[in-house]
Amino acid sequence: MTNFHDLSTRVVAELGQVFDRFDDSTLDAAMDLIAKAERIHVLGIGREGLASKAFAMRLTHFGKTVHWGWDDTTPAVTDADLFITPSGPGYIPHLHYVTEQVKKTGAKVLVLTAIPDGETSKLADVVITIPAKAYGADGDVVPTFQPMGNLFEQSLFLFYDMFVMLLAERLDVSYDEAIARHRNFE
Repeated sequence: MTNFHDLSTRVVAELGQVFDRFDDSTLDAAMDLIAKAERIHVLGIGREGLASKAFAMRLTHFGKTVHWGWDDTTPAVTDADLFITPSGPGYIPHLHYVTEQVKKTGAKVLVLTAIPDGETSKLADVVITIPAKAYGADGDVVPTFQPMGNLFEQSLFLFYDMFVMLLAERLDVSYDEAIARHRNFE
């Protein structure tokens, strides 16, 4: 029987492989999109969506106006906005449809995926490739012993956290400023 220590060692090793293979060449372009966007709309589903919702929260803490796409109070997307969505396998039918509709508004689109030549990536202004096995995705990715999309979803969450730290530096926002923006009615 596998023990927890053995599992954690294997999981952390896989995450290390993902980030060892990570190509950061599109990060500046992604940060430019975020810096220039009047508003940011973030949308995802499943565990990719949960990681993306956490990212949306952090963007708010660092001073951006952010809307979670599935929220009933989300306003219409405009050509001054940025739309961010993960698509681990490169194509998820209903997310692809939403991205098509957003693209028609003239908004910029940022897609995070394991499969950079997937259908949804073709709609993006910037694509960030996270080379981790995603649920329903085959390609040049780090393989995993973990179930379903675990490796991609874990990598996405960690990527978002590291990316926000780079973005805070780029936007010259301190952690104290982020703390002051945190919801204060908990």
